[in-house]
Amino acid sequence: MSKSFADLGVSKPVVNALTQRGFEAPFAVQRQVIEDVLDGRDVLVQSPTGSGKTLAFGVPLVDLIAADSRRPSALILAPTRELASQIVDELESICQARALSIAPVYGGVGIQAQAKRAARAHIVVACPGRLEDLLQRRSFTLDHVEHLVLDEADRMLDMGFKPAVDRIVKKIHKDRQTLFFSATLEGAAGKLADAYTHNPVTHVNKPAPDKNQGKVEHHFIHLSHEAKVTSLLHELENSERGRTLVFVRTKHGADRLVKKLSRSPQIRAAAMHGNKSQNQRQRALADFESGKVDTLVATDVAARGIDVADVTHVINYDMPEDRDTFVHRVGRTGRAGADGIGISFVLADQARDMQKIAKSLGLSHEYEQSGAPVSIHSETTTPRRGRSGRNSGPRNNRSGSGSGNGNGKRKSGNRNSGQYSKQGKGGSNGNRSRSRG
Repeated sequence: MSKSFADLGVSKPVVNALTQRGFEAPFAVQRQVIEDVLDGRDVLVQSPTGSGKTLAFGVPLVDLIAADSRRPSALILAPTRELASQIVDELESICQARALSIAPVYGGVGIQAQAKRAARAHIVVACPGRLEDLLQRRSFTLDHVEHLVLDEADRMLDMGFKPAVDRIVKKIHKDRQTLFFSATLEGAAGKLADAYTHNPVTHVNKPAPDKNQGKVEHHFIHLSHEAKVTSLLHELENSERGRTLVFVRTKHGADRLVKKLSRSPQIRAAAMHGNKSQNQRQRALADFESGKVDTLVATDVAARGIDVADVTHVINYDMPEDRDTFVHRVGRTGRAGADGIGISFVLADQARDMQKIAKSLGLSHEYEQSGAPVSIHSETTTPRRGRSGRNSGPRNNRSGSGSGNGNGKRKSGNRNSGQYSKQGKGGSNGNRSRSRG
């Protein structure tokens, strides 16, 4: 029989708070980690987003801190405002069960009120940049921090936060307890973990495949840079699509793209990126969840922490930088048993890198069906708009084998049984993969 939270040593007030929120039994990563944290051990945890890791460190952390402890007693570092905000929301009720306070620290909101709240808090959940601002202002110190948590440490490295994190960690006394959570414990993340921890216990959590996980069908569309906006409009004006996430590389690119999309009466789009204030980001996300906005154009940094139900399409307007980014983006669809569609635009000079990503995910068949890369000079003609709103006029060849057959029919392909592929549908400018069972 699986252990309960009480069996793991969690206090009765915290168990009751968890029960009130519907958490009857711990997830796998929580069963792995909670006892070691309560024993005061340093831990290294490899676990993906959505596995329950926030409560894995939050539940024991709350039990280790006394209401009369000097403040702040614990520091949780997170790479983005969205993640920091989510952690606070997740832990606030169990903190209250132990008469503890928790406060977020991130940019985009008033700094003075935030500083006062953080100085009084037992637990501070912070993004490195804003935390350094407050420390330089001497709003509070880290002299009394006994517990340090680094959440999504690999992402903090990817975002260039290592120098800031190094400076922050040096301000915390060395006999602290350190909890290190990351999607990978290899490479730079592993070196950072070794530097920050002492005699840690290592846990690797690889959740079993979710039987309720929906299938995600993948399309790779080869096109020129000039055809990207027209092709995106074509996808978004498809009446079969629902809530859609569009990923771009830069903040300014997100704003520019939303302006272009706003010219279509069929599309309601908003941008979400690091230059937006926290209130603007929260409003965009709320509009997306409510359906007021059906298309959210986001950068990878801003999208970290987005967990919105019923996303039917994810479109990589700009190519993801690596395999993990691809998985993170497209993983926003195909949830809770619902199927989803992932569409990736591929420029000629990106074809080789995208092919490697596809191969690493078992999507070689889908990628091969997308046809040959398009010449950078090829798609200069804007397709005509038909009365139905779908593109009519010249398009690139679209066939299962990648070679044009001249009649617009799909050629059959084998269906991949993995999470990342299911039968294809819909069309677009450019050479597009077709996988139909």
